Amino acid sequence: MASTRFLQGALAAVLLVFALAVGLGDVARAQQQGSPQITIPQTQGGGTTLELPRVPQSQQTYKIPPQPSQPPQQELVIPSQQLRAQPGYEQVTVTVTNQMGRYVTGLNKGDFRLYINGQRVPISFFRQDLNTPVSVGILVDTSGSMQPKLPQARLAITEFLNDLNPRDDVFLIAFAGRPFLLQPFTTDHALVMQRLALLHAYGQTALFDAVLDGLRMVQRGRYDKKALLVITDGMDNVSNHSVGQVIAAAQRQGVLIYSIGIGNPNAVSMPALAIGPLILGGSDYDRVDAQTLTTLSTETGAKTFIIREIGDGARLRQACTDISNELREQYTVGFVAPDATAGGYRSLRVEVPGHPGMSVRVRKGVEVGSRGWTGSPSAYGEVGGGSSAIP
Repeated sequence: MASTRFLQGALAAVLLVFALAVGLGDVARAQQQGSPQITIPQTQGGGTTLELPRVPQSQQTYKIPPQPSQPPQQELVIPSQQLRAQPGYEQVTVTVTNQMGRYVTGLNKGDFRLYINGQRVPISFFRQDLNTPVSVGILVDTSGSMQPKLPQARLAITEFLNDLNPRDDVFLIAFAGRPFLLQPFTTDHALVMQRLALLHAYGQTALFDAVLDGLRMVQRGRYDKKALLVITDGMDNVSNHSVGQVIAAAQRQGVLIYSIGIGNPNAVSMPALAIGPLILGGSDYDRVDAQTLTTLSTETGAKTFIIREIGDGARLRQACTDISNELREQYTVGFVAPDATAGGYRSLRVEVPGHPGMSVRVRKGVEVGSRGWTGSPSAYGEVGGGSSAIP
Protein backbone atom coordinates (compact mmCIF):
# COMPACT_ATOMS: atom_id res chain seq x y z
CA MET A 1 0.00 0.00 0.00
CA ALA A 2 2.73 2.41 0.97
CA SER A 3 4.66 1.71 -2.21
CA THR A 4 1.51 2.27 -4.29
CA ARG A 5 0.85 5.64 -2.67
CA PHE A 6 4.49 6.58 -3.24
CA LEU A 7 4.25 5.72 -6.94
CA GLN A 8 1.00 7.71 -7.33
CA GLY A 9 2.56 10.76 -5.65
CA ALA A 10 5.65 10.53 -7.80
CA LEU A 11 3.53 10.27 -10.95
CA ALA A 12 1.48 13.34 -9.94
CA ALA A 13 4.65 15.32 -9.33
CA VAL A 14 6.03 14.35 -12.73
CA LEU A 15 2.76 15.38 -14.45
CA LEU A 16 2.75 18.73 -12.60
CA VAL A 17 6.31 19.49 -13.67
CA PHE A 18 5.45 18.52 -17.27
CA ALA A 19 2.34 20.78 -17.30
CA LEU A 20 4.30 23.72 -15.94
CA ALA A 21 6.97 23.24 -18.58
CA VAL A 22 4.39 23.12 -21.38
CA GLY A 23 2.59 26.21 -20.00
CA LEU A 24 5.77 28.22 -19.76
CA GLY A 25 6.65 27.22 -23.31
CA ASP A 26 3.26 28.40 -24.57
CA VAL A 27 3.68 31.73 -22.80
CA ALA A 28 7.12 32.19 -24.30
CA ARG A 29 5.85 31.38 -27.77
CA ALA A 30 2.88 33.74 -27.31
CA GLN A 31 5.20 36.54 -26.30
CA GLN A 32 7.37 35.89 -29.33
CA GLN A 33 4.26 35.99 -31.61
CA GLY A 34 3.02 39.24 -30.11
CA SER A 35 -0.24 37.90 -28.63
CA PRO A 36 -2.22 40.42 -26.60
CA GLN A 37 -1.52 40.55 -22.90
CA ILE A 38 -3.46 42.04 -20.04
CA THR A 39 -1.40 44.00 -17.59
CA ILE A 40 -2.63 45.29 -14.26
CA PRO A 41 -0.41 48.18 -13.23
CA GLN A 42 -0.54 49.49 -9.70
CA THR A 43 -1.93 52.98 -9.18
CA GLN A 44 -0.50 55.46 -6.76
CA GLY A 45 -3.52 55.09 -4.54
CA GLY A 46 -2.95 51.42 -4.17
CA GLY A 47 -5.84 50.40 -6.41
CA THR A 48 -5.64 48.75 -9.78
CA THR A 49 -6.47 49.93 -13.28
CA LEU A 50 -7.39 47.44 -15.94
CA GLU A 51 -5.59 48.08 -19.21
CA LEU A 52 -7.18 46.34 -22.18
CA PRO A 53 -4.84 44.36 -24.42
CA ARG A 54 -3.61 45.97 -27.59
CA VAL A 55 -4.38 44.03 -30.74
CA PRO A 56 -1.20 43.36 -32.74
CA GLN A 57 -0.97 45.14 -36.07
CA SER A 58 -1.09 41.82 -37.93
CA GLN A 59 -4.48 41.02 -36.40
CA GLN A 60 -6.13 44.38 -37.21
CA THR A 61 -8.18 43.10 -40.13
CA TYR A 62 -10.85 45.88 -40.01
CA LYS A 63 -10.62 49.58 -39.38
CA ILE A 64 -13.62 51.81 -38.71
CA PRO A 65 -13.32 54.64 -41.22
CA PRO A 66 -13.16 58.10 -39.67
CA GLN A 67 -16.52 59.87 -39.69
CA PRO A 68 -16.65 63.20 -41.52
CA SER A 69 -16.41 66.00 -39.04
CA GLN A 70 -19.50 68.20 -38.86
CA PRO A 71 -18.86 71.96 -39.10
CA PRO A 72 -19.18 73.49 -35.67
CA GLN A 73 -22.37 75.41 -35.07
CA GLN A 74 -21.61 79.10 -35.12
CA GLU A 75 -22.62 80.81 -31.92
CA LEU A 76 -25.29 83.40 -32.61
CA VAL A 77 -23.78 86.85 -32.15
CA ILE A 78 -26.34 89.49 -31.26
CA PRO A 79 -26.01 93.10 -30.10
CA SER A 80 -25.96 93.70 -26.39
CA GLN A 81 -29.15 94.51 -24.54
CA GLN A 82 -27.73 97.92 -23.71
CA LEU A 83 -27.14 98.69 -27.39
CA ARG A 84 -30.55 97.44 -28.48
CA ALA A 85 -32.21 99.61 -25.83
CA GLN A 86 -30.67 102.79 -27.19
CA PRO A 87 -33.20 105.07 -28.97
CA GLY A 88 -32.63 104.97 -32.70
CA TYR A 89 -30.80 101.63 -32.79
CA GLU A 90 -31.37 99.83 -36.09
CA GLN A 91 -29.96 96.79 -37.90
CA VAL A 92 -29.73 96.22 -41.64
CA THR A 93 -28.66 93.30 -43.80
CA VAL A 94 -25.95 94.06 -46.35
CA THR A 95 -25.10 91.99 -49.44
CA VAL A 96 -21.77 92.61 -51.22
CA THR A 97 -20.96 91.25 -54.68
CA ASN A 98 -18.03 91.64 -57.05
CA GLN A 99 -18.05 92.54 -60.75
CA MET A 100 -18.87 88.92 -61.62
CA GLY A 101 -21.92 89.00 -59.37
CA ARG A 102 -20.36 86.64 -56.85
CA TYR A 103 -20.78 87.18 -53.14
CA VAL A 104 -17.91 88.77 -51.25
CA THR A 105 -17.33 87.43 -47.75
CA GLY A 106 -14.52 87.96 -45.29
CA LEU A 107 -14.88 91.73 -45.05
CA ASN A 108 -14.40 93.41 -41.69
CA LYS A 109 -16.25 96.16 -39.87
CA GLY A 110 -13.63 98.70 -40.96
CA ASP A 111 -14.36 97.99 -44.64
CA PHE A 112 -17.85 99.48 -44.39
CA ARG A 113 -19.09 103.07 -44.36
CA LEU A 114 -22.70 103.80 -43.39
CA TYR A 115 -24.63 107.02 -44.10
CA ILE A 116 -28.00 108.20 -42.79
CA ASN A 117 -29.49 111.09 -44.80
CA GLY A 118 -26.01 111.59 -46.25
CA GLN A 119 -24.32 111.84 -42.83
CA ARG A 120 -21.77 109.21 -41.89
CA VAL A 121 -22.78 107.25 -38.78
CA PRO A 122 -20.51 104.95 -36.72
CA ILE A 123 -21.16 101.21 -36.98
CA SER A 124 -22.10 99.94 -33.51
CA PHE A 125 -22.58 96.25 -34.36
CA PHE A 126 -21.14 94.01 -37.07
CA ARG A 127 -21.64 90.35 -37.94
CA GLN A 128 -20.89 88.13 -40.92
CA ASP A 129 -23.88 85.83 -41.44
CA LEU A 130 -22.09 82.71 -42.65
CA ASN A 131 -24.19 80.38 -40.51
CA THR A 132 -26.46 82.80 -38.69
CA PRO A 133 -29.95 81.33 -38.20
CA VAL A 134 -32.84 83.20 -39.78
CA SER A 135 -36.57 83.47 -39.09
CA VAL A 136 -38.18 82.80 -42.48
CA GLY A 137 -41.75 83.09 -43.72
CA ILE A 138 -42.82 81.32 -46.93
CA LEU A 139 -45.85 82.86 -48.70
CA VAL A 140 -47.29 80.85 -51.59
CA ASP A 141 -49.90 82.12 -54.04
CA THR A 142 -52.64 79.48 -54.39
CA SER A 143 -55.02 81.43 -56.63
CA GLY A 144 -56.69 79.59 -59.50
CA SER A 145 -53.97 80.41 -62.01
CA MET A 146 -51.39 78.56 -59.90
CA GLN A 147 -53.10 75.20 -60.52
CA PRO A 148 -50.56 73.86 -63.08
CA LYS A 149 -47.61 75.41 -61.22
CA LEU A 150 -48.15 74.15 -57.68
CA PRO A 151 -46.42 70.75 -58.17
CA GLN A 152 -43.21 72.50 -59.22
CA ALA A 153 -43.64 75.09 -56.46
CA ARG A 154 -43.83 72.30 -53.87
CA LEU A 155 -40.60 70.78 -55.18
CA ALA A 156 -38.82 74.15 -55.21
CA ILE A 157 -39.92 74.99 -51.65
CA THR A 158 -38.83 71.54 -50.48
CA GLU A 159 -35.39 72.19 -51.94
CA PHE A 160 -35.35 75.62 -50.28
CA LEU A 161 -36.14 74.05 -46.90
CA ASN A 162 -33.44 71.42 -47.34
CA ASP A 163 -30.88 74.15 -47.98
CA LEU A 164 -31.73 76.15 -44.87
CA ASN A 165 -29.78 76.12 -41.63
CA PRO A 166 -31.35 73.39 -39.42
CA ARG A 167 -31.78 76.04 -36.73
CA ASP A 168 -33.84 78.37 -38.96
CA ASP A 169 -37.43 78.71 -37.80
CA VAL A 170 -39.98 78.74 -40.61
CA PHE A 171 -43.69 79.38 -41.10
CA LEU A 172 -45.89 78.74 -44.14
CA ILE A 173 -48.77 80.89 -45.47
CA ALA A 174 -50.97 80.11 -48.48
CA PHE A 175 -52.92 82.97 -50.00
CA ALA A 176 -55.64 83.28 -52.59
CA GLY A 177 -58.61 85.51 -51.81
CA ARG A 178 -57.26 85.68 -48.25
CA PRO A 179 -54.15 84.44 -46.44
CA PHE A 180 -54.19 81.15 -44.52
CA LEU A 181 -51.58 80.09 -41.97
CA LEU A 182 -50.74 76.48 -42.82
CA GLN A 183 -47.82 76.10 -40.41
CA PRO A 184 -46.78 78.41 -37.55
CA PHE A 185 -43.10 78.94 -36.72
CA THR A 186 -41.16 75.72 -36.32
CA THR A 187 -37.60 74.43 -36.70
CA ASP A 188 -39.02 71.09 -37.89
CA HIS A 189 -38.57 71.67 -41.60
CA ALA A 190 -39.95 68.22 -42.43
CA LEU A 191 -43.23 69.30 -40.86
CA VAL A 192 -43.36 72.33 -43.17
CA MET A 193 -42.75 70.03 -46.14
CA GLN A 194 -45.70 67.89 -45.10
CA ARG A 195 -47.94 70.95 -44.97
CA LEU A 196 -47.10 71.71 -48.61
CA ALA A 197 -49.64 69.02 -49.51
CA LEU A 198 -52.33 71.46 -48.35
CA LEU A 199 -51.55 73.89 -51.18
CA HIS A 200 -54.53 73.86 -53.55
CA ALA A 201 -55.32 76.43 -56.23
CA TYR A 202 -58.59 78.33 -55.84
CA GLY A 203 -59.89 81.87 -56.17
CA GLN A 204 -58.21 85.24 -56.67
CA THR A 205 -55.02 86.91 -55.38
CA ALA A 206 -54.73 88.92 -52.15
CA LEU A 207 -51.00 89.56 -52.49
CA PHE A 208 -50.81 92.74 -50.41
CA ASP A 209 -52.83 91.29 -47.52
CA ALA A 210 -50.60 88.22 -47.50
CA VAL A 211 -47.34 90.19 -47.40
CA LEU A 212 -48.66 92.42 -44.61
CA ASP A 213 -49.63 89.38 -42.56
CA GLY A 214 -46.29 87.79 -43.34
CA LEU A 215 -44.50 90.88 -42.03
CA ARG A 216 -46.63 90.75 -38.92
CA MET A 217 -46.03 87.04 -38.37
CA VAL A 218 -42.28 87.11 -38.95
CA GLN A 219 -41.83 89.55 -36.08
CA ARG A 220 -42.58 86.62 -33.79
CA GLY A 221 -39.50 84.78 -35.02
CA ARG A 222 -36.81 83.99 -32.50
CA TYR A 223 -33.92 85.48 -34.49
CA ASP A 224 -32.99 89.07 -35.25
CA LYS A 225 -32.45 88.31 -38.94
CA LYS A 226 -35.80 87.88 -40.67
CA ALA A 227 -36.86 87.22 -44.26
CA LEU A 228 -39.94 86.47 -46.37
CA LEU A 229 -40.06 84.37 -49.54
CA VAL A 230 -43.07 85.26 -51.71
CA ILE A 231 -44.00 83.04 -54.68
CA THR A 232 -46.78 84.34 -56.93
CA ASP A 233 -47.89 84.24 -60.55
CA GLY A 234 -50.41 87.06 -60.67
CA MET A 235 -51.65 90.51 -59.87
CA ASP A 236 -53.31 91.59 -56.65
CA ASN A 237 -57.03 91.88 -57.33
CA VAL A 238 -58.82 91.45 -54.01
CA SER A 239 -56.68 92.80 -51.11
CA ASN A 240 -58.01 95.14 -48.46
CA HIS A 241 -54.65 96.97 -48.39
CA SER A 242 -52.66 98.94 -50.93
CA VAL A 243 -49.13 98.55 -52.19
CA GLY A 244 -48.24 101.79 -50.40
CA GLN A 245 -49.23 100.26 -47.06
CA VAL A 246 -47.12 97.22 -47.80
CA ILE A 247 -44.05 99.31 -48.63
CA ALA A 248 -44.52 101.47 -45.52
CA ALA A 249 -44.79 98.38 -43.34
CA ALA A 250 -41.72 96.85 -44.99
CA GLN A 251 -39.74 100.01 -44.26
CA ARG A 252 -40.76 99.87 -40.61
CA GLN A 253 -40.11 96.17 -40.13
CA GLY A 254 -36.71 95.87 -41.80
CA VAL A 255 -37.51 92.39 -43.12
CA LEU A 256 -35.90 91.04 -46.29
CA ILE A 257 -38.67 90.35 -48.83
CA TYR A 258 -37.48 87.96 -51.55
CA SER A 259 -39.97 87.37 -54.34
CA ILE A 260 -40.36 84.98 -57.23
CA GLY A 261 -42.81 86.05 -59.93
CA ILE A 262 -44.05 83.46 -62.42
CA GLY A 263 -45.52 84.90 -65.61
CA ASN A 264 -45.24 87.61 -68.24
CA PRO A 265 -44.43 91.02 -66.71
CA ASN A 266 -45.37 92.80 -69.96
CA ALA A 267 -48.84 91.38 -70.52
CA VAL A 268 -51.66 93.95 -70.70
CA SER A 269 -54.02 93.68 -67.76
CA MET A 270 -57.67 92.92 -68.53
CA PRO A 271 -60.49 92.04 -66.12
CA ALA A 272 -60.88 88.36 -65.32
CA LEU A 273 -63.30 86.25 -63.29
CA ALA A 274 -62.03 83.45 -61.04
CA ILE A 275 -64.34 80.49 -60.35
CA GLY A 276 -62.46 78.00 -58.21
CA PRO A 277 -59.29 77.05 -60.06
CA LEU A 278 -60.72 78.42 -63.32
CA ILE A 279 -59.94 81.90 -64.70
CA LEU A 280 -62.51 83.20 -67.20
CA GLY A 281 -61.48 86.00 -69.56
CA GLY A 282 -58.78 88.60 -69.12
CA SER A 283 -55.02 88.26 -69.36
CA ASP A 284 -54.15 88.39 -65.64
CA TYR A 285 -53.85 84.61 -65.87
CA ASP A 286 -50.44 85.10 -67.50
CA ARG A 287 -49.41 88.45 -66.05
CA VAL A 288 -47.21 88.93 -63.00
CA ASP A 289 -46.80 92.24 -61.19
CA ALA A 290 -43.03 92.41 -61.58
CA GLN A 291 -42.89 96.11 -60.75
CA THR A 292 -44.52 95.69 -57.34
CA LEU A 293 -42.43 92.63 -56.49
CA THR A 294 -39.24 94.42 -57.50
CA THR A 295 -40.17 97.47 -55.43
CA LEU A 296 -40.82 95.36 -52.34
CA SER A 297 -37.53 93.52 -52.70
CA THR A 298 -35.48 96.61 -53.53
CA GLU A 299 -36.87 98.61 -50.62
CA THR A 300 -35.86 95.85 -48.19
CA GLY A 301 -32.44 94.98 -49.63
CA ALA A 302 -33.57 91.66 -51.08
CA LYS A 303 -33.97 90.40 -54.65
CA THR A 304 -36.70 89.52 -57.19
CA PHE A 305 -36.65 86.62 -59.66
CA ILE A 306 -39.02 86.68 -62.67
CA ILE A 307 -39.72 83.35 -64.39
CA ARG A 308 -41.77 83.70 -67.57
CA GLU A 309 -42.65 80.01 -67.85
CA ILE A 310 -42.61 77.33 -65.20
CA GLY A 311 -41.44 74.59 -67.61
CA ASP A 312 -39.94 71.68 -65.68
CA GLY A 313 -39.46 73.87 -62.64
CA ALA A 314 -35.66 73.99 -62.89
CA ARG A 315 -35.52 77.80 -62.89
CA LEU A 316 -37.94 78.00 -59.98
CA ARG A 317 -35.85 75.54 -57.97
CA GLN A 318 -32.68 77.45 -58.85
CA ALA A 319 -34.23 80.72 -57.68
CA CYS A 320 -35.13 79.14 -54.33
CA THR A 321 -31.61 77.76 -54.01
CA ASP A 322 -30.09 81.16 -54.83
CA ILE A 323 -32.15 82.80 -52.09
CA SER A 324 -31.22 80.24 -49.44
CA ASN A 325 -27.56 80.61 -50.40
CA GLU A 326 -27.68 84.40 -50.28
CA LEU A 327 -28.95 84.36 -46.70
CA ARG A 328 -25.56 82.80 -45.73
CA GLU A 329 -23.44 85.28 -47.68
CA GLN A 330 -24.48 88.53 -46.03
CA TYR A 331 -23.51 90.89 -43.24
CA THR A 332 -25.58 92.39 -40.42
CA VAL A 333 -24.70 95.97 -39.53
CA GLY A 334 -26.12 97.86 -36.55
CA PHE A 335 -26.04 101.59 -35.84
CA VAL A 336 -27.69 104.30 -33.77
CA ALA A 337 -29.49 106.85 -35.94
CA PRO A 338 -28.81 110.48 -34.99
CA ASP A 339 -31.64 112.59 -33.59
CA ALA A 340 -33.67 109.48 -32.86
CA THR A 341 -36.32 111.32 -30.85
CA ALA A 342 -37.48 113.09 -34.00
CA GLY A 343 -38.42 109.77 -35.58
CA GLY A 344 -39.41 109.49 -39.23
CA TYR A 345 -37.99 107.92 -42.36
CA ARG A 346 -34.25 108.27 -43.09
CA SER A 347 -32.44 107.37 -46.28
CA LEU A 348 -29.68 104.77 -45.90
CA ARG A 349 -26.51 104.14 -47.87
CA VAL A 350 -23.70 101.63 -47.24
CA GLU A 351 -20.37 101.60 -49.08
CA VAL A 352 -17.11 99.64 -49.14
CA PRO A 353 -14.79 102.39 -50.43
CA GLY A 354 -11.60 100.38 -50.10
CA HIS A 355 -12.83 97.77 -52.57
CA PRO A 356 -13.53 99.35 -55.97
CA GLY A 357 -15.73 97.34 -58.28
CA MET A 358 -17.81 95.85 -55.49
CA SER A 359 -21.55 96.45 -55.31
CA VAL A 360 -23.51 96.83 -52.08
CA ARG A 361 -27.19 95.96 -51.77
CA VAL A 362 -29.07 97.20 -48.72
CA ARG A 363 -32.53 98.50 -47.91
CA LYS A 364 -33.19 102.04 -49.11
CA GLY A 365 -33.96 103.54 -45.73
CA VAL A 366 -35.06 103.04 -42.14
CA GLU A 367 -38.07 104.22 -40.18
CA VAL A 368 -36.60 105.49 -36.90
CA GLY A 369 -38.67 105.14 -33.76
CA SER A 370 -41.47 103.05 -35.31
CA ARG A 371 -40.67 99.37 -35.03
CA GLY A 372 -44.03 97.98 -34.01
CA TRP A 373 -46.90 96.82 -36.17
CA THR A 374 -49.32 99.67 -36.87
CA GLY A 375 -51.35 98.24 -39.73
CA SER A 376 -54.78 96.69 -39.26
CA PRO A 377 -54.89 92.90 -39.52
CA SER A 378 -56.52 91.42 -42.58
CA ALA A 379 -59.03 88.61 -42.54
CA TYR A 380 -56.37 86.12 -41.55
CA GLY A 381 -57.63 82.57 -41.36
CA GLU A 382 -56.31 79.17 -40.49
CA VAL A 383 -56.98 76.02 -42.49
CA GLY A 384 -60.72 75.52 -42.54
CA GLY A 385 -61.51 79.23 -42.41
CA GLY A 386 -60.94 79.82 -38.71
CA SER A 387 -60.57 83.16 -37.02
CA SER A 388 -57.48 85.31 -37.00
CA ALA A 389 -54.39 83.19 -36.41
CA ILE A 390 -52.40 86.06 -34.96
CA PRO A 391 -54.22 87.89 -32.16
